[in-house]
Amino acid sequence: MNRYIELWIESLPQLLEAMVKVTLPLTLIAFVLSLLIGILATVMRTRSNVNPLNWISRFYVWVFRGTPLLVQLFLIFYGLPRLGITLDTWTAAIITLSLNTGAYVAETFRASVASIPRGQFEAARTLNFTKMQTLTKVVIPQAVRIALPPLGNDLIDLVKGTALVSTISLVDLFQSGRQVAARTYEPLAMYLEVAFLYLIIVTILSWGQRYLEKRSSRYVRSANA
Repeated sequence: MNRYIELWIESLPQLLEAMVKVTLPLTLIAFVLSLLIGILATVMRTRSNVNPLNWISRFYVWVFRGTPLLVQLFLIFYGLPRLGITLDTWTAAIITLSLNTGAYVAETFRASVASIPRGQFEAARTLNFTKMQTLTKVVIPQAVRIALPPLGNDLIDLVKGTALVSTISLVDLFQSGRQVAARTYEPLAMYLEVAFLYLIIVTILSWGQRYLEKRSSRYVRSANA
């Protein structure tokens, strides 16, 4: 056991460096882009009168929700060069994670908007709200509150999904742990430490998710009081 503790302490700086320089920035960038992609796909599917845009959105969500993230990563990093498109590891990882998570975010936003009673849209029209006013004062506040729990889950899944970028030689938290395990011949100790660090990240995100849910619920309770 003492050997494990010494190894954990010795390897912690390297793992934290990989986490701070790769895993966390990759998660943040991909999630922000996935939100933008999800909003665009939702608008194309629910607010567009142009059928091709609706079909493109549906097809995109169908493909990226229906195929494994690892397969998508390999197609983009290893497959696209066959078409003359070569991407570095960072770019391939960001594109793949953003497109994959964006498909789930799009479904989250679509379901959130669909759950708003149609009567509220009609009430907004009777109050002579413009489309922008209806969107900002009626749709978005309610949709965001409804979407918070699943969006938090999407972010947590994204954090765990970043471990797959090690398969294209990007030295993230998991890949860094693999390197130490290969050098020390202690895979059990290293993967336990890596798992613990992922658990810390996910736990912090879960606390933040619950805090935001309570804040939004308190707003709803005070508005109905």
